[in-house]
Amino acid sequence: MRENPADLLPELCTLLGAVLGLLTGMFVPRRRQWTAVAVCAAGVLAGLAAAVAAVDGPRLMTFDAFMLDPVTHVTRVTVLGSTLLVMALAYAPLRGHRRETEFHVLTVFTALGTMALGATSDLLVLVAAYLLASIPAYALAGFAKDARGTEAALKYYLMGALLGLLMLTGVTLLYGLGGGTSYESLARGLPSSPAVTVGAVLLVAGLLFKAGGVPAHFWVPDVAEGSSPVVATLVTTVPKIGAFAALFRLGDEVMPRSWALTLALLAAVTMTLGNLAAFAQDNVRRLLAYSTVGQAGYLLVPVAMAGRTDLARPALLYYVAAYALTNLGAFAVVVATGRDRLADYRGLARRSPLLALSLVVCLLGLVGTPPTAVFVGKVLMLGAALNGHYTWLAVVAAVNTVASVFYYLRWIVPACRTADEEPPAPSRPASLVAYTAAALTLALGVGSGLFLSFG
Repeated sequence: MRENPADLLPELCTLLGAVLGLLTGMFVPRRRQWTAVAVCAAGVLAGLAAAVAAVDGPRLMTFDAFMLDPVTHVTRVTVLGSTLLVMALAYAPLRGHRRETEFHVLTVFTALGTMALGATSDLLVLVAAYLLASIPAYALAGFAKDARGTEAALKYYLMGALLGLLMLTGVTLLYGLGGGTSYESLARGLPSSPAVTVGAVLLVAGLLFKAGGVPAHFWVPDVAEGSSPVVATLVTTVPKIGAFAALFRLGDEVMPRSWALTLALLAAVTMTLGNLAAFAQDNVRRLLAYSTVGQAGYLLVPVAMAGRTDLARPALLYYVAAYALTNLGAFAVVVATGRDRLADYRGLARRSPLLALSLVVCLLGLVGTPPTAVFVGKVLMLGAALNGHYTWLAVVAAVNTVASVFYYLRWIVPACRTADEEPPAPSRPASLVAYTAAALTLALGVGSGLFLSFG
């Protein structure tokens, strides 16, 4: 068994940044909490550099629980990059706040748990990673300590606790049936029986909570609307990355063939429900929340095809990175403008043409319009479904993609119209994040051939 701490350097850098940031924040005055934030950001940046450097490393198991492979590498880079953008979004709204340090430390711990979710190859570590990715996020949802935030945090916590309990039950059942907790031992020891299917379904319940998939999606719109826009950005983006990586690894290494049909049905229901619910939303945060539910359905397609086609892995990894950037860009526009109603975006194109352009790029990107990155991800996703002989699922995904155009246009059209009164100037730091995310999603789409060649 390999036990080299250097194999976990991205996680160790991130952990060190969070711990040192917390200690720094305890001993500096409120007006200088930016130093603690800088320490946290430095830890995340160092972790990102280490993750990029490790991409060309060999595929191996370390500490008998963490797999170093393309799934882990993409999860690390995407999570840490997204976390840096979220921290940049939070800098202006939290500047000088008496709990500024705590916010950023909780954000970094959420990222650390998410990375562990995507890298682990052991059920016990999976549960620990689930808790580490969840508990800080519960606190962040109620960070403002107002009525809406408290309600959002309570719903988020209760849903997470319930589905986490089901997940633990599934882990216990699979351990008893397979005689171990490592994915390798489970792949060898699990019998073909209905009890294994029950254990797998219970295990999936917890991961679907993190992914925002049906039937564990009820918290998504309430938390997106009730918490601050920055927290909504975090919880609808970062935890999903690790959840889908964990689901894919389970399907590829452990679960029986019946896994594909179960996940395919969940994918179809999730994308359809998310898109249908988004049509009626006038609040942009709720619209984006249901959009993330729909996107979770698309991301479940390559998860369902794990082990059935070689396209499943590149489809998932490319799509999850593309989704993270594009969703971050859309939420960054919400943070920059401070507006929640669709009608409030009238005049945005005249007041801030670059911000409006970023919004259009990100929303059309979520549809899957070329040359954005999500377009390439959806092509790969549809190819995986066809290669895995799930043509009906590819048809459902294509129909949902076309249907989603209409509710995204409900946001784009007001932004391009003239307003009766001049809207206020948007936040510059958040606008820069929106520009960056929009540019990166275009670059990832245009350079898809180069990026896919590394896989």
